[in-house]
Amino acid sequence: MRASVLRDGRMIYRDDVPDPVPESGQVLVGVQACGICGSDLHFVAHGAKVVELTERMTGGTGGMGIDLNRDVFMGHEFCAEILEAGPDTKTHPPGTLVTSIPVLLSARGFEPIVYSNNTIGGYAERMLLSAPLLVPIPNGLDFKHAALTEPMAVGLHAVNKSNIQPGETALVLGCGPIGISIIAALRLRGVKTIVASDFSSKRRQLAAVMGAHQTVDPAENSPFDTVKAAVVFEAIGVPGIIDDVMRRARRATRLIVVGVCMEPDTVHPFFAAPKEINIQFVVTYDPTEFADSLRAIAEGDIDVSPLITGEVSLDEVGQAFDDLADPERHCKILVMP
Repeated sequence: MRASVLRDGRMIYRDDVPDPVPESGQVLVGVQACGICGSDLHFVAHGAKVVELTERMTGGTGGMGIDLNRDVFMGHEFCAEILEAGPDTKTHPPGTLVTSIPVLLSARGFEPIVYSNNTIGGYAERMLLSAPLLVPIPNGLDFKHAALTEPMAVGLHAVNKSNIQPGETALVLGCGPIGISIIAALRLRGVKTIVASDFSSKRRQLAAVMGAHQTVDPAENSPFDTVKAAVVFEAIGVPGIIDDVMRRARRATRLIVVGVCMEPDTVHPFFAAPKEINIQFVVTYDPTEFADSLRAIAEGDIDVSPLITGEVSLDEVGQAFDDLADPERHCKILVMP
């Protein structure tokens, strides 16, 4: 079987990966499309740091169990077609298009379909999914659009956590795929004033297409001089951003941190305490938000087509990872096995 795997810091094409075999409760699926996620780019660049920090966070008892000296499978933004079910597994018939939250259940427990030496992800011809977690794709929905359910659910979760109201002003810092998904979720929620900030002119244009009412180039003006936001979404994930937001934001701002900073960061609590700023860190989503995102895409409430800026085959994934480093070129590249 063909797949693209992480090896020695690069995505490498393989044509000799053994076909996965479904157990009871699992289905074998053929991957139709899989989006390249920013977290995958981060893992390629900072995999050792991710593994180390996870070990430290869990006290060594709940680490990722990943050996970076072996090939690592990735790919968690997928749409796939059911090929066959495992023994004694009742599920949708073969040929059904599905997506799923990226978790594989088995007799050994469960493993996230994110980074693994053993569990194959969406950068492959075929993979295993858990029958109880499958979500059928509504008839007529483009499978390429369905593959973006997962990243759109991340934005929806962030907006839900913010408890923003339609009459409040939102400021989104960073207009990469997650920032864009936040903007789309804010628009879906009916927020009347959405301001987006990014250095990239292409990303600012995309933010406007996806629902931002105003865009700001931070190289020219601080977004905090432009708008008095009640809720700030930080979708950048580099050191210094949180501290800068706390310094510049108005009193009682709700700061939703969606960007994942991989380096130690320094903040001055003094900036936040007098203004009683509320800081909420968020990640991923719940099954209901995942299903709600698919429904919003299928019903046309969110048009994800502008996000898709490229398509590659499995042997082109390594180059696609390099291309995504330039924000002026791409937003979301789909892998088409």
